[in-house]
Amino acid sequence: MNDALLWALNTLLQDLLTPLMANSAETTGTPFSDWLTNATPPSSATSSSPSTVSAAINAAAAATGLAPELLRAVAQTESDFNPEAVSSAGAVGVMQLMPGTAAGLGVNPYNVSQNVLGGAEYLKQLLADFHQNLPLALAAYNAGPGAVTQYHGIPPYAQTQAYVQKVLSVYQNSSTDA
Repeated sequence: MNDALLWALNTLLQDLLTPLMANSAETTGTPFSDWLTNATPPSSATSSSPSTVSAAINAAAAATGLAPELLRAVAQTESDFNPEAVSSAGAVGVMQLMPGTAAGLGVNPYNVSQNVLGGAEYLKQLLADFHQNLPLALAAYNAGPGAVTQYHGIPPYAQTQAYVQKVLSVYQNSSTDA
């Protein structure tokens, strides 16, 4: 089964069954519920191969309508495409999702496909919140939406300013290469 199909099936099952499992003591602790909750199917979807990360990026781009080049630029800047990356602040995976953000999005940040989809969904949400202003959405992805709102623009943090410039540069260079 290809990675995109497995990801879509896993996401659909999780979306449909997670609310039921939360209300049912009968399904708690079964191998299926554990697999669904932990999203660790026995397949290449959890491997850290470059093709898996690329497939996850393509699937997340298709699911969210975001450009795959944009998601690649964020993934490269965040983790250099490393699904096992963990920041000193606790951000996890390819898209460096904070555990609370991942939980709010309903994704397992340790699953490559879900991590990338979660990052893409979060970025799409930030783009909507900041009226499709990509630099502001990227700043919010890095520093948090509260900081962007507080400063009425990209916060005066050197790390965030460098982050926005790097993602935009990688994205623009990948767009011109295509």
